[in-house]
Amino acid sequence: MTDFDPIRLEVLRNALEATAQEMGSVLKHTAFSPNIKERMDASCAIFTADAELVAQAEHVPVHLGSMLRAVKPTLERTGELDEGDVVIVNDPFVAGAHLPDITLIAPVFIDSRRIAYVASRAHHSDVGGMEPGSMPGRSIEIFQEGIIIPPVKLYRAGVLQEDIMSMTLANVRTSAERRGDLNAQLSALRVGARRMEEVADRFGADVLEAGLAAILDYTERRMRARMAELPRGTWTCEDCLDNDGSSDDPVWIRLKITIDDEKISFDFTGTSPQVAGNVNAVAPMCWSSIFYSLKLLTDASLPPNAGVLRPVEVHIPKGCFLDAQKPAAVCAGNTETTQRLADTVLRGFAQIAPDRIAAASNGTMNLIGIGGIDPRNGRPYTYIETSGGGQGGRPMGPGMSGVHANMSNTLNTPIESLEISYPLRCVRYELRDGSGGAGENPGGDGLIRSIQVIGHDARVSLQTDRRAFAPYGLHGGADGMRGINWSTDADGNRQDRPAKGSLTLKDKEAVTLETPGGGGWGAGV
Repeated sequence: MTDFDPIRLEVLRNALEATAQEMGSVLKHTAFSPNIKERMDASCAIFTADAELVAQAEHVPVHLGSMLRAVKPTLERTGELDEGDVVIVNDPFVAGAHLPDITLIAPVFIDSRRIAYVASRAHHSDVGGMEPGSMPGRSIEIFQEGIIIPPVKLYRAGVLQEDIMSMTLANVRTSAERRGDLNAQLSALRVGARRMEEVADRFGADVLEAGLAAILDYTERRMRARMAELPRGTWTCEDCLDNDGSSDDPVWIRLKITIDDEKISFDFTGTSPQVAGNVNAVAPMCWSSIFYSLKLLTDASLPPNAGVLRPVEVHIPKGCFLDAQKPAAVCAGNTETTQRLADTVLRGFAQIAPDRIAAASNGTMNLIGIGGIDPRNGRPYTYIETSGGGQGGRPMGPGMSGVHANMSNTLNTPIESLEISYPLRCVRYELRDGSGGAGENPGGDGLIRSIQVIGHDARVSLQTDRRAFAPYGLHGGADGMRGINWSTDADGNRQDRPAKGSLTLKDKEAVTLETPGGGGWGAGV
């Protein structure tokens, strides 16, 4: 649609994006777990009646890009939703994420007509499985990673389905916290639907519905205009994960990017096959990383919706670890594989537009999960967190230090909140001085973070990468420093730990992550 009034279109687009932002604010401020209320490991979005992503807040890129390709398959399995229905799903092979990311979807009805959907996705601190936090370092099948929730109706016509809720909560370690976080997601959906109704009251339902389609068309036009400025041709690139957690063999991502007058194509032929460990990814993870990277290449101000990907083709070979098939373990596909996907795509883009693309950032979410029985109250607890690292040096200046980069956009858990909420102590938290790669514009430094267990035995899971292969520099810049994991016993004796794995810590023992620095950009002087 090209004849929609441009001023009204812009007002409508910003109203929808503000709605998604408000949904996220409600979710953050009503959640129970520190992982959501402090770190905002959650995202909210609005979809058309045809399940196309039309508006989102700038929350977590890995959530939003994958929801873009996951809401429609979810709704295909539930059938049409009536007023008051809410779907719950976390099955990665439908919803395109990993089990801790629980997604809730609700329809928006105006004048008895389904005009849109609102969705919230949040990373829950535990959904069961073999290890507290549901992110085991070395799972080999999805059944070890937690409860699998297919697309089912948590609410029917506004009535909570108690059996669905009870079954879900019976399979997690921290049921009260899970119920609280699910209710926070529901509150976000209700606010989103109410704001959509207010927009319809202002403009009319017909104008709103036509505007949703016009927004997608507008974004596509802008994306094609930016693509027209790029050179035509084919470029190849590759990068790898350190390992899959079950062997020491690197796991390769190989990519061919082709730009012609009509489209930009991404072909992952030559990529490693599905692996035994949990770095396998479902296909929406590829789309997520491409979606994010394209905005960096073309125009960061592009509206973040499905229109960006209309001129895009993606080929993932059958049997590839980027399109894993059930019952593959996939929990690190979100945290680690998406980061390496972004690194690979951006490495290719650096050949196409060298003055726009930064060197590799730390390239890992540096995830740590800790759980046990809290000696203060005798109840189970689960702590989950991803840590930042160095951002890659950029064409316009140095990389930032100690930040979440690329596919992660979460915050840290403040030490005060961590120590109040859990029987843990943060004994060290600082920048890892000198870990960024040298260059004309050096990479940022990583972090050092040590967590000590207090008064009990706890299970710890680590999902990290860039411990064997360093974040790359660009155009003569040096690589960033690789990360290191280690633990100390009560006497301070140190033991190095692998990039991926689980262990038990006793009272006064600690685990430390030294996260990678970013690569440098330019040869320097």
